[in-house]
Amino acid sequence: MKKLLGEFKKFALKGNVIDMAVGVMVGGAFSKIVTSLVNDLFMPVLSLLTGGLDTQSLFIALDGGEYATIEAAKEAGAATLNYGLFIQTVIDFLLIAICIFAFVKLISKLHKKEAPPAPAPAPRLCPFCCKEVDKKATRCPHCTSELPEEEKK
Repeated sequence: MKKLLGEFKKFALKGNVIDMAVGVMVGGAFSKIVTSLVNDLFMPVLSLLTGGLDTQSLFIALDGGEYATIEAAKEAGAATLNYGLFIQTVIDFLLIAICIFAFVKLISKLHKKEAPPAPAPAPRLCPFCCKEVDKKATRCPHCTSELPEEEKK
């Protein structure tokens, strides 16, 4: 039992597990913001554009009866196919996905981009044998030729 607790402690205190836990908590808080954005800002505008159509009230009573609302059908004991709620859920998902995409794009633009590493200097080549030579060398180690003065820079 002690060994199992030790292994659990080692697992739970790893950096990536703690980072993941923080991410889940921040994600939960962020989801409230996105849900409010969708429900309180985007859906009223979408409702205005669709002429006030309330997709949540669209349903089919499977017993063939006519009911004014989903609640009335359920009170009568009729099974309902609530396709309007499904449409609303799909719209919510798409709007949330767009919001999260825009947020991630904004965050990625705010991150400081690292400058690409400077290219390595071109290797010094011996003008006689064309093999690589140390930049401080006065003679080529391959062909023993004396290197010209301008090559010693």
